[in-house]
Order: sequence, then structure tokens, then C-alpha cells
Amino acid sequence: MKRLFCTLLVLLPLGIQAQNIPLITERDSVTTIYERIIDKPKEVKSHINLEFVSSANAYFTNNNYDEFSFKTNRVRLEILGQLNDQLSYHFRQSFNRYHNPNAVANLPSSIEYAYMKWKKDKFEIIGGKQFVALSGYEGYVNGIKVREFSEFNNNIEIFQTGLSGVYNFSETQFVILQAANLRAAQDADVLKYGLPQGFAPAKAPILSTASWHGMFADKAIYLMYSASVGQVAEGKNIYYLTCGNVYEKGPILAYLDVLYSRSAVDIQQRVTFLNAAGAPQTAQNTEYLTFIANFDYQFNPKLNAYIKGAYERAGVYEANGVFAEGHYMTSWNAQACVECFPFTVDKGFKVFAHYVYKGHQLAENASALNAVMPHTQRASIGVQYIIPVL
Repeated sequence: MKRLFCTLLVLLPLGIQAQNIPLITERDSVTTIYERIIDKPKEVKSHINLEFVSSANAYFTNNNYDEFSFKTNRVRLEILGQLNDQLSYHFRQSFNRYHNPNAVANLPSSIEYAYMKWKKDKFEIIGGKQFVALSGYEGYVNGIKVREFSEFNNNIEIFQTGLSGVYNFSETQFVILQAANLRAAQDADVLKYGLPQGFAPAKAPILSTASWHGMFADKAIYLMYSASVGQVAEGKNIYYLTCGNVYEKGPILAYLDVLYSRSAVDIQQRVTFLNAAGAPQTAQNTEYLTFIANFDYQFNPKLNAYIKGAYERAGVYEANGVFAEGHYMTSWNAQACVECFPFTVDKGFKVFAHYVYKGHQLAENASALNAVMPHTQRASIGVQYIIPVL
């Protein structure tokens, strides 16, 4: 057993994002640093949390060992609280995300949240940088629970500045109407080769989303469905249809996401980067389809494990330039993870071991462009610690 543990130490990952849920909420029974020093419960309605994630990782390409390295996967600062019964705020910055100088919203991508929320009765209005209301459960759930994202969610900017309206029909159903920036930076920064020739920049690059959320069977079943449309260039649009289907009861958490996008300009860039033959150019008329399945099982308060898989397709629905119409690539990833909470009373500290395999199968259209997409693997072991400062 000791030898096995040492072996795992040489292996582990993390490419996690954070989502629409605080790192630690008021419901979590975690004593803050402030309370430990003062030795009495805090009376202020504010929270400051710090998250650290580090891992040791072994990387492989086509089953051949590449390298081993240590990595600081995540360092995040979060500040959230209430000004009064109706107004609240949420700020979060990830120090591992890049700082783009040409940000459309005048905020770097490292700042994930910077918004105010007004709530009265059944209505809520959220203004500022926030979570984009799509992506299924993988995108919606707190990134603490996601070791490796699908290619779909990895290639969209999930935090944007905008305005959202929420109406709560009941405690178990609500709808979101949202208008947010479609991109975080200018076209020249988002698209490696810029807009396709003859395309003019969008006058209003805004993504409009309608999202419905419903909980059933005593909240064991959680459904989320959304539709989005936005302008990627003048007279050219992108469409999203996404859904998340979640079952969570007792020791079981399982979900199935279905994500689809269809765009006049290849915002995700996955088809564009397959072109290794002709002159560099941004692909047009691309579509992506992703299925994600996950199953978690909590064996006891100190031990959790999950398996996860994703199946993804990329294609072109209308020929353009060097890109013929048809299917281009099938991608998949398979994951297994074991998580240990050594201190039952402190869920903020976790040790994990994780393995991910990413495979790709190129179609004839991609091979005609001399595309190369190797299979990759990563084995990791690491620690995550959330510190509730205040």
C-alpha cells in the first residue's frame, strides 16, 4: 500500500474553472480564520475565501511518457456578501488566468466575477461580470468538482460582463434572461487569424440567453435547458442549445449534458486549427456537438470517487475556403478520480488522484488538411485547500 501511494505521488491535474457557486457558502460548517482568532462567531455579512490547488503530474502522448512536473493549478481570491436584505455582491479573481490588455469590458479575464445583485420577492437583477447562463451542469457547477472540462467548455469564455434578469416561479423553478458580451477581447485577439475575408466586425457582439431551471422529485432531479443567439460578425450569428440533466440523492451524483453550437465564424477555433495545408484562415460555418456523462459516489464522509466521459464532434455545415462541408473530428475523454477528505469536519481540504485520457479521430476532411491530433494522457495527484478567511 505504501509503495502504491508513493507511485501515485509521481502521477496528477487540474484545468478547472469556477462557476456560479461560491467556494464556501454560509451553509458550509467551516470556521473562518477571523472566528478562530476572535473566538466568537462573526457578525459581518461578508465572506473572504482563498483557494489553492497544487498537483504533481505525469504527461503522456500516444502512450509515450513526455514529462513530469509540479503545477499550481489554481489560486483564487473571493469576496462576497450583502449590503442589505436586497443588495449583494460577488467578486472573484483567479491569479492563474491570463490578463488580456484589450478586454472589451475593461476587465482582465483573471477576474471571473465582479457583479451586484438586487433581489426582491421573486425577481433578481444581476449586473456586472458574471457566469454566462449556458453550458449544462459541467459549466454551471462549482469548478471545485471538475477536474477536466470538455473541449466545448474549455473553448468558450464562460465569464462575461452583462445584465441578467431572474424570475423565481417557486423554490424549485426559475428562468434567466441574460444579455452579455459574446467575447472577452477584440476579434484580432480572440481569433488567431482574424475575421474571414469580407466579414465586417459585429456592431453589437452580444450573446442573448434564455435559460430554464427546474428541480423535481424532492430536488433529486435538476434540469437546466438554455438557448442562446449572438452576433459574431455583421449579419453573422452564433447559436447555442445546451441542457444539463442531473440526479443527486444520497451518495450518488450523476449528470448528462448535451451541448450544441452552430456559428458563422469558428469562435471555438477547433476546426480552424486543423488546417495545416493551405494559407491560414479562420473557418466559417462550424458546428460542435458534445455529450458529457458523469457518475460520482460518496463511499463515506472521507472518500468520494467518480468516473466521467465526454464524446465530441466537430464539423462544417457549409463549405468555405479550404474547408469542405462535412465531419472533421471526433474527440473523447475518459476520466477516473478518487478524492479523500482527511478531516471530516473541514471539507475545504481535499487530496485527489486523477487520470484523464483524451483521444481524437480525424475524418477525411481533416486529413486532407494534413491535420495532426495526438492522443494524450495525464496522471495526477494533488491537494486542494479552501481557506475561509472571513
